[in-house]
Amino acid sequence: MEESRENVGAGVMGRNMFGPIGGGPWDDQWTGWWGDDPPYHYPVFIVTHYPRDPVEMDGGTTFRFVTDGIEPALDQARKAAGGKDVVLWGGGSIIQQYLASGLLDELELHVVPVLLGDGARLFPSRDADVKLEQVRAVEAPGVTHLKYRVVT
Repeated sequence: MEESRENVGAGVMGRNMFGPIGGGPWDDQWTGWWGDDPPYHYPVFIVTHYPRDPVEMDGGTTFRFVTDGIEPALDQARKAAGGKDVVLWGGGSIIQQYLASGLLDELELHVVPVLLGDGARLFPSRDADVKLEQVRAVEAPGVTHLKYRVVT
C-alpha cells in the first residue's frame, strides 16, 4: 500500500465513494465518510451532477466537486497533481466509466474477504472491450493486493 501511495498528487472519486449514498443535492454539513482527517492529503475531485463549493479538511485534503464529467475531473486532477500520479479511488460506477473511456492505465484491487451483499459492479459488462494484464499479486494477512495494466 505504501508503494502505491508514495507518488500520489491528486485523486478522483465518484459521488457515492464520497457519500452520502443516494445522490441528490448536497447537504453542506457532509464532509465524507472519514471524519475530520481523511486519508487523502492532497486534492480529491468528486464527479457529481450537483455543484458544491470545495470542502477543505485538516491534513491538506481539499474535496472539489466536478459537474461536467470524468474527463474534466481527470484534467483538473492532473493539473493539481503537478506531475505526480492521479489515483481513481472508486466506486464501481466511476471505475466502469474510466475503463470504458480508455482513460485508466492501471488498476489496483485490494481484495478483502468480506461479503457486503450489494453495490455497483466493478467491471463493465462482458461486451466491453477491456483487457487487463496482471502486473503483480501480493498476499498479506487478510488482504490480497492485485495490480493490472489496462491493455489497449
